[in-house]
Amino acid sequence: MNHVRRGRTLAATAVATVLLLAVTGCNEDDRAVDPSASAPSAPQTSKAAPPSATPSTTPSGTATPSAGTDGRRTLVDAAQAGGLTRVTGDGALSDLPVDPGEMRDGMTLVAGNYRAPGDSGAPVLFEGVDNVPEDTSKRREHLWRGMLDHAGWDPELGQPTAEPVADAGELGGSVECLLASLSESGNVICGWADESTAAVALFPDSTLPEAGALFVRMRADLEQVG
Repeated sequence: MNHVRRGRTLAATAVATVLLLAVTGCNEDDRAVDPSASAPSAPQTSKAAPPSATPSTTPSGTATPSAGTDGRRTLVDAAQAGGLTRVTGDGALSDLPVDPGEMRDGMTLVAGNYRAPGDSGAPVLFEGVDNVPEDTSKRREHLWRGMLDHAGWDPELGQPTAEPVADAGELGGSVECLLASLSESGNVICGWADESTAAVALFPDSTLPEAGALFVRMRADLEQVG
């Protein structure tokens, strides 16, 4: 009887093993072809549209630089400005004749004498600052007063009236000149003010139209954008 029971037990175990293998093999095949078992697709992300390269116009009417520049305006100590050459050696600017106003970290002061090649007359005195923290027109006003003092203008005559230059050039902003003389020619002081820079220049023995045009040409070499 024991041999019979042992034989039946072995037979039942064998049948169970065969059934288990069959079920296991079927499950492995199902997983291999089950679409739900494939790797999940990567989540889709939306991309923002690239910024437009078209320059925008500021309230002052000047255009901000197009994409590719940071729009920062800086002054440079140019060796050539508007066809004039910075004077070196004898006649070079040895001290600062005009108080530029409060200078803070990050600001640049540029000053120098400029003269046309071959000209032995009085040079053009330029002085300007960039990264101005306050209203740049107020800084220009401060520079104007200092330049008038340097030119020997009699304060009892009051401050001369500044006249806008018709063509301020590509750099925009406000460009004005005033005649520090009782005649139609003499010392002319021009100044500009824009988003972050202010500068003035003294033109001896000149007129308002001549000085204004030359000042705009000098500015194109002394101020950089971006």
